[in-house]
Amino acid sequence: MTEVTRAEYCVIACAEAWRGAGEVLASPMGVIPSVGARLARRTFAPDLLLTDGEALLVGPDGAVEGWLPYRQHLALVTGGRRHVMMGASQIDRYGNQNISCIGDWAKPARQLLGVRGAPVNTLNNPTSYWVPRHSRRVFVEQVDMVCGVGYDRAAGAPHHRIPRVVSDLGVFDFATPDHSMRLASLHPGVSVEQVREATGFALAVPDEVPYTREPSSQELELIRYVVDPTDTRTREVGL
Repeated sequence: MTEVTRAEYCVIACAEAWRGAGEVLASPMGVIPSVGARLARRTFAPDLLLTDGEALLVGPDGAVEGWLPYRQHLALVTGGRRHVMMGASQIDRYGNQNISCIGDWAKPARQLLGVRGAPVNTLNNPTSYWVPRHSRRVFVEQVDMVCGVGYDRAAGAPHHRIPRVVSDLGVFDFATPDHSMRLASLHPGVSVEQVREATGFALAVPDEVPYTREPSSQELELIRYVVDPTDTRTREVGL
């Protein structure tokens, strides 16, 4: 096997979001989260439910395994039995996420996707985030509009949880007393200084920061030759 690429570390970091999840519906958004979810299903999370994005449950090879009617989908969403991994145009220290607009919402400088299902996702089931380009434009002191709800706004929401944020630089969680964002691991080749420089708020950083774990030889073989043989993962990250 050749050297592990940054994109492959990102795949592993995303896959780990579903470790130990059991029979929950995975909703990965983006290339690398999708590769990660399918890798998790093939290895350490065999009970994970994958969909075709519409009404069918599918296996990691796309073969149809069952039917998922909309009412059942909503039951999973509102009952905490779904784990979404969304993107973020902006995200702040408490995990508030913006995918709607940049600037004042009444007269935005840039219109984005819109709020879509972000509030429902974050209040009703675990939601993680994937950011392919870590920068101060994304990791901001305060989001311009709250779409996904962070820890400082989610008091009383029974299923609110943000397990992790994965970027092209590292993995982040909210395992701090005030649920502010913490650097959980660095992808090999990245320094703490690089992460701090690319983050627009004061990040909690432990005294010792581990590296994101390496994929096993089996996982690498699955990523490269089974799950993502056309290497779409590298095009998303660029490394």
